[in-house]
Amino acid sequence: MLLGCIGDDFTGSSDLANTLAKAGMAVVQYSGVPSVPADASVEAGVIALKSRSIPAAEAIKQSLAALKWLQNQGCKQFFFKYCSTFDSTDDGNIGPVAEALASALVADAVIVCPAFPRTGRTVFQGHLFVKDQLLSDSPMKDHPLTPMCNPDLRNVLSRQSCGVVGHVPMAIVAEGSDAIRDALAAEARHGRNLIVVDAIHDDDLIAIGAAARDLVLITGGSGVAMGLPANFAKTGKISATKLDWQGQAGRCAILSGSCSEATRNQIATHAKTGAQHEIDVAGVMRGEVEIDGLLRWFLAQDGLPILYSSASPTAVQHVQAEFGMQAIADRLDKLFGDLAIALVAAGVERLIVAGGETSGAVVGALQLNALSMGPEIDPGVPAMRVGSNLTIALKSGNFGTDNFFEKAAAILAGGAK
Repeated sequence: MLLGCIGDDFTGSSDLANTLAKAGMAVVQYSGVPSVPADASVEAGVIALKSRSIPAAEAIKQSLAALKWLQNQGCKQFFFKYCSTFDSTDDGNIGPVAEALASALVADAVIVCPAFPRTGRTVFQGHLFVKDQLLSDSPMKDHPLTPMCNPDLRNVLSRQSCGVVGHVPMAIVAEGSDAIRDALAAEARHGRNLIVVDAIHDDDLIAIGAAARDLVLITGGSGVAMGLPANFAKTGKISATKLDWQGQAGRCAILSGSCSEATRNQIATHAKTGAQHEIDVAGVMRGEVEIDGLLRWFLAQDGLPILYSSASPTAVQHVQAEFGMQAIADRLDKLFGDLAIALVAAGVERLIVAGGETSGAVVGALQLNALSMGPEIDPGVPAMRVGSNLTIALKSGNFGTDNFFEKAAAILAGGAK
């Protein structure tokens, strides 16, 4: 294995695996730290953790365990993947995990770049933009678990980490990989080990990837990984691998726990043609919602049914005030995990899941240990296969076009995008 990757959630990890696979690497995504060695054919291994919103100490522990396994597979370069909207709190977990990995690897220059221009995430003058809005003005300010109210990544990261945060501005990035490499080295000499790097175009990310050729640790969104496979290809360590995808024609279900604006728009589009059942979160907390009832509703539907708990920020705040944010998150994770088990047992062979936390709950409940990459559905969201009878799509809440669910169902079945 050449490149070892650690993702802080499942949708982000599949986003990264998709990026590397499209660039020609043989990629496998693992659910948690594997207990057995990787197959010798794997060039990039992506360990998906559910560490974004847990206590920082536990996130560090899990990430270091993942690092050790990847080192044992022979990896010499490592990538820590987090969301392109830098989802985190003042306590972490991006800064603490990045610093722990850097310490373990003795890395003195660590790129921090969540940019993903294809989905509207860009970094300019150290500030993160979502399309034409600063992060703090975007719908991410209303995220129920990690509200992002400061667009200056240097400030956000400084509050999460112990060291001084560095910066490579766009003016240097535009000069190309050699200039970026020199700037990173200069920042490291001044003791600024976590270094925010601007990027507004895919070409910037390719240049950053080239500049990272000799770095032991890179962190960011999946976009900054675009340029890494080329480094291995230039030294003859990899050759382009064509995806061999076979869909699954069986019954399809959609589960959504994401409350992002993008997902709510997708649900609204789906409502024009598909059956929908909104899961009453307050009813879940009161013990009034049962898996058997949800399963009966699903089995009575034709087409492409969706079961969702997605709601507006106002509705989310109201129910959180009554029951507590963490209690709701834990109960919904358990519900969606149990529901996924019941659906697959009932014959579902295509599963679409919206939301990082929800995806983690589903993958954990189904014990999906290794996922192989298929074609991209929308930027950042690949189709994936698990064993012989299940294809799955794990979608970050913020990703996907309005008709994502319909496209995903078709591609999971083996159809064209």
